[in-house]
Amino acid sequence: MSGTQLTVTLSGGGADDARAVVRALEGTFGAPDELPADENATVYTATFDGEGQTGPAGGGGEGSGRLSVPVTVTVQGSPQAVRRASDTLTRAFTARDDGAASGDQEQERELLLEP
Repeated sequence: MSGTQLTVTLSGGGADDARAVVRALEGTFGAPDELPADENATVYTATFDGEGQTGPAGGGGEGSGRLSVPVTVTVQGSPQAVRRASDTLTRAFTARDDGAASGDQEQERELLLEP
């Protein structure tokens, strides 16, 4: 996994909620592999392979939309990518950190985002 690759898994909301979370991360990580679209899904996944702007203008998060229900988000990637994703999401939404797990080269963090 490269230093900028990030996998995001979302549950607890609909496709619009998943898209709002993904859009919040686009300024930090660039465009995802694809936007969540299946209205019947119960879990959504997006993968970011690129890197957006890293300065203040590229922080992402502002104007990303609102959530209709609480959404559980798991971000997985390098420690730096997970930290940047967590920071971006906590700026964009009301968030509760539900913990992290670290491996040799990857980290995983779970956040609960509230409307």
